[in-house]
Amino acid sequence: MATPAPPPPLREVERTARRRSAAEEARTIVAAANLATLATLSRDGHPWGSLVSYGTLPDGSPVLCLSSLAEHGRNLPRDARASLVVAATPGDGDPLDSGRVTLAGTAYVPEGIELENARDAHLAAVPGADAYMGYGDFTIWVLRVERVRWVGGFGRMDSTNAEAYAAAEPDPVAASAPYAVAHLNEDHDDALLDMGRALAGYTDATAARCTGADRYGLDLVVHTPRGRAPVRVEFAAPITVANGLRSATVELARRAQAQLAEVA
Repeated sequence: MATPAPPPPLREVERTARRRSAAEEARTIVAAANLATLATLSRDGHPWGSLVSYGTLPDGSPVLCLSSLAEHGRNLPRDARASLVVAATPGDGDPLDSGRVTLAGTAYVPEGIELENARDAHLAAVPGADAYMGYGDFTIWVLRVERVRWVGGFGRMDSTNAEAYAAAEPDPVAASAPYAVAHLNEDHDDALLDMGRALAGYTDATAARCTGADRYGLDLVVHTPRGRAPVRVEFAAPITVANGLRSATVELARRAQAQLAEVA
């Protein structure tokens, strides 16, 4: 049985609200974690998956500290092709509806100042690595990213290239977004309803709930007599600081109230 299409807005909105690009989504997931699955190629040609910790350089390149006692540490010197799978923390529902990223490329051992920077990046993300990083069997590797595949959940996925991935920035509000979403739903459902009615064009909305927040805006689900619909409302400007969600959301609520007052 086909799922009914969500009802359209009753009033046309000015433009489609901006979303994070696939490169930004990938950088955000990679920046938020330090544990991943590394895939290398064994001597017999079989793919070999290993759980590893990592840090990242400013361009998002993963930095690994691998022992030659482990199979992956012996595989890379022979065949430097590798991929890294990083998964976002799953929610309460189906874990496959959570975000994840696959980075594929070629690993190499950095030298000189690049080695120092890579070591510092790994230690910043994995402080415990200081206990073994100096051992003779451990080597610092950097994955030179060549292909990127982002999956945001069911029906949300895209690929991007190495240049876009390196140029993108992790979302500065990713860490605080879950709390902000919960707070909006618990204490500001009236403001969310105003946004759905005024900014998303669902003038007949009877309720609204926030389902996500990022540097560009909020994702909502509005309830109307015609059914439910997912909508997106955009902040006045992208957020550039980690604590910027509150002020951006307050501005959004005030803008919605002002628009509703104009038509009242």
